[in-house]
Amino acid sequence: MFERLGQFMYRWRWVVIACWCIGALSVLFVLPNLAKPLKVGGFSADNAESAQATRLLEKNLGFSPSSMVIVYQSETLRANDPVFLNEVGQSLAGVRGLPFVENEVLPSANAHLIAKSGEAAYAIVGLTLPPEQAQRDVPEFKAAMRPQPHITYIVAGGPAFYADIEKASQRDLRRAEIIAFPFALIALLLVYGSVVAACIPLIVGGAGVALVLVATYWLAHVTSMSIFVLNLATMLGLGLAIDYSLFITSRFREELGHPGTDVRTAVAHATATAGKAVFFSGLTVLIGLAGLTTFPLMFLRSVGVAGVVVVIFSVLAAMTLLPAVLGVVGTNIDRLRVGPLARAVEDSHDEHGFWHRLAMVVMRHPVMVMLPTLAFLIVLGLPFLHANISSPDARILPKDLASRKGFDILSEQFAPGEISPFVITVESNGSMFTPRDLGVIDHLTKQLQSDNRIERVESATTLSPLTSNLSPEALIRLRQALRLVGVDTGLNRFISEHTALILAYPKAPANDPANKALLHELRSMPDRGDTKILVGGGTGEIVDVVDTIYRDFPRAAAFIVLATYVILFVMFRSVILPIKAVIMNTLSIVASYGALVWIFQEGHLSHLLNFTTLGFVEASLPVIMFCVLFGLSMDYEVFLLSRIREEWEKTGDNALSVATGLQRSGQIITSAALIVVVVTASFVTADVVIIKALGLGIALAVALDASVVRALLVPAVMELLGSANWWIPSSLARFLPAHGLTEETGGGSS
Repeated sequence: MFERLGQFMYRWRWVVIACWCIGALSVLFVLPNLAKPLKVGGFSADNAESAQATRLLEKNLGFSPSSMVIVYQSETLRANDPVFLNEVGQSLAGVRGLPFVENEVLPSANAHLIAKSGEAAYAIVGLTLPPEQAQRDVPEFKAAMRPQPHITYIVAGGPAFYADIEKASQRDLRRAEIIAFPFALIALLLVYGSVVAACIPLIVGGAGVALVLVATYWLAHVTSMSIFVLNLATMLGLGLAIDYSLFITSRFREELGHPGTDVRTAVAHATATAGKAVFFSGLTVLIGLAGLTTFPLMFLRSVGVAGVVVVIFSVLAAMTLLPAVLGVVGTNIDRLRVGPLARAVEDSHDEHGFWHRLAMVVMRHPVMVMLPTLAFLIVLGLPFLHANISSPDARILPKDLASRKGFDILSEQFAPGEISPFVITVESNGSMFTPRDLGVIDHLTKQLQSDNRIERVESATTLSPLTSNLSPEALIRLRQALRLVGVDTGLNRFISEHTALILAYPKAPANDPANKALLHELRSMPDRGDTKILVGGGTGEIVDVVDTIYRDFPRAAAFIVLATYVILFVMFRSVILPIKAVIMNTLSIVASYGALVWIFQEGHLSHLLNFTTLGFVEASLPVIMFCVLFGLSMDYEVFLLSRIREEWEKTGDNALSVATGLQRSGQIITSAALIVVVVTASFVTADVVIIKALGLGIALAVALDASVVRALLVPAVMELLGSANWWIPSSLARFLPAHGLTEETGGGSS
């Protein structure tokens, strides 16, 4: 089938190339609006307790779905100065008439919005839309702000944060593309030593990415897609398409080197051998990324959808456009040589080259090689044992963006928990104004006030220290009386007929372990009679998101591992080899997990990589990396084991099969991994820390997998297993193809 496909692509090569050119050029029509249908956010769990608390407050207390936080400072005035406070109100005069603005809380009405140092204050402006939608209104909001003579302001808050993420993500994408293409070309020149051969994978990769972007744009009109899929699509799409092109192009050059082989035959044989391996390797990557589509969070689900699209177009480009281009280029593929650069195919022809010698050395001392190598990978992964898994905050953004500046000022001038209080809702089937329910509110309020982890508490039963001796009922009546004479005590913000709110501001940041412990204590409290207590806020949202992700992660991981095992079992007719492959992949992934903690949570290399130490690992990163890397690493496993299996069927000699298979595939696997490392490492220049961490994590894991794991661990383990590598019960063997899914004609994959 694959050989016929190669012949077909050769016969219709000009038509195929024309179709791909038209498809790739279509990206020009969507490029100006590429990010418009994409969404920022998608990290929230809609059915979690924190989300339920938020919906209850919006319904019964009129809370806004999102809010702008405007941070004010002055070089000449203190924040509690009447002139300062008056100018704060004046600065918002133009904002009040905007259709998406519904309320405001000013520092003149709430002294807690003024820093104790007197160097800053902030106002809260409630909006009618959730932050993911309100981010589109940020430019209009900023334009409506009125500059004042004595104060300066920064617009921050959820919508501004999301708007800045979009801005920074697009900036990161452009920068990474500028870096990735020339460095990938240099790497390909090192592999091929020919300008023509080096340019072909880049052309195919670029065409594949173009169609991925077009497909993503239209998919975003049908289902919610995260803005981050653009970075992933480019990072993974370019890496995979070039990788697959590299394998097939290398096999094409090898076939052309055989006496009497014409271009048509070389294209057909390359597609039948390396092309077949590319197809099934792509299937393993697709399975890994498809696992992300099972998560309820929009961010992860959309990354999974985009990843599946990336794999489909990468394989399609390698199986259709590439054979057509090779058919046109033909024997000119080695034109424009560039000096004595490395040649993967030429090296592989040497039956006793470097990789063969390395494999034989490893297999002579398998235990001595395996144990230190295992220890090395495990040590790299150890930091992950104390990972603090959390949701992102403004620290993932560069310091030059407004929402990050506002976040830093608030963090410096106020208690760390000022911007992420515990939001505790009390819901009653009866009236919240009964002595019983008011007693519940008062009890919770005093319990929190006495907790040394809490800075301050606001509720319906807090007004001032002078009223602390009043009963809850008397305090409510006092606040109602003050409202009647024109004094707004904010009572309506904290209680309605069936719902009450308690805000508890912690001393520590939202993701601090002390806050997580307090959240667990609060949520463990039993409901009292007809009242129901829900706890949300910053810490609650973090814990809910992490719990949602990692509740579903084992199921997704099991699906990926099981499906991959079945494919490898059928391909290689072995019970043991797929198990070995799963363990090998897991080791390189765990090592990269440790690097995430060591670098981004603990802050090592922060100055070199230009980011602020987070103190946590973003919750989605380990999941995305597992799904991406499991398939990507399996790519190299498939190519390596294909050649080893081919030699085993010829000779029945396990050691010789491993050495020859590594010799035939080691150089090309290393070259392919180099391309992926170059492309993904280009995203280390990103300003958004999530993208930076993802690029670095993938680059590190692929580098370890293609070098340490494939070159050392695989030969050592296969030598220790011996003939058990190829064991399969006879009861199962009769249901499988005689040669699995490997090539019967001796082609294999290069």
